[in-house]
Amino acid sequence: MAAPPQLQALLKAVNALLRKRRYHAALALIKGFRNGIVYGVKIRAPHALVMTFLFRSGSLRDKLRAILQATYTHSWNLACFVFVYKGLCALQAHTQGKTYQSHSFLAAFIGGFLLFGDNNNINSQINMYLTSRVLFALCRLGVEKGYIPELRWDPFPLYTAVVWGLVLWLFEYHRPTLQPSLQSSMTYLYEDSNVWHDLSDFLIYNKSRASK
Repeated sequence: MAAPPQLQALLKAVNALLRKRRYHAALALIKGFRNGIVYGVKIRAPHALVMTFLFRSGSLRDKLRAILQATYTHSWNLACFVFVYKGLCALQAHTQGKTYQSHSFLAAFIGGFLLFGDNNNINSQINMYLTSRVLFALCRLGVEKGYIPELRWDPFPLYTAVVWGLVLWLFEYHRPTLQPSLQSSMTYLYEDSNVWHDLSDFLIYNKSRASK
């Protein structure tokens, strides 16, 4: 079934507008905001669903509310950050007549401070995720630029051993320093496995129904 002529004309006009280069920077902000919402939902909703039903107590309504709140916070902050970042990059390029590498850092610096500067669980997880990626990337960049000598052997096994050694030491003896969701995961793995009463909470359930 064909669309009404008025709708076809409207779609044609919209598509013509979207193809105009003069509006590209402004339209990129809108699409960036859209992509931030979509990506935030895709990333956070499954994670919040799994973590909430695995480790959070409370009614079904409370759990669903927590999932929706975490998904909203992540997707909204990410969408706003993309909008601010792209907007500030475009503004700097327009003001100075060309694009410089410092534009990206400054735009993201301001956007990160405004959108991810609140110290909450969602922002903490995002920032820690980025921290590990940034450190890896800076090490690779240092090797690429010659600031760090390229090793003749693969350091990954040693790096892995140090990371796992440190995280378990911190969990056993300095637990409050670890992020709450990591504490919950490690408690489930390393402490809950020390306790059982019968076959039901040895193989079927993590904890007996009476202890919940």
